[in-house]
Amino acid sequence: MKNLIVATILSLFMTTAVSANADAILGVWQNGSGKGHIQIYKENGKYFGKVIWLKEPLNSEGKPRLDVKNAEVEKRNKPIIGSIILRDFVYDDAEWNSGRIYNPEDGKEYKAFLKLKDSKTLSVRGYIGFSWIGKTDTWTKIR
Repeated sequence: MKNLIVATILSLFMTTAVSANADAILGVWQNGSGKGHIQIYKENGKYFGKVIWLKEPLNSEGKPRLDVKNAEVEKRNKPIIGSIILRDFVYDDAEWNSGRIYNPEDGKEYKAFLKLKDSKTLSVRGYIGFSWIGKTDTWTKIR
């Protein structure tokens, strides 16, 4: 009976520790260029990120910057602020993978994975086909 209680307690502790580690990317991150802030959140067991701040939120006409390069024509009139640029990431073995990243600068979506370098530094790798054909950006946690 004691072994069962100890096993149950250890199991609960290990589940909590894994969840806490998986949720370490939750929060607000500044992208590598410093031009945007992305809030990473969890929904239905997957991780997503949306743009919540832009250094230059307005275009030359003083209107909100729109997603004009989006490959989907119907989305070109949507503001970049509020856009979901990270979607469907799953935590697995110290990485968040199987997700997609959208780049409003070129209007394209890429396969991607995320990996923490430390508690305040996130490596974001977008790629085409194979992970070695891509680009890595380093994001900094701001809150």
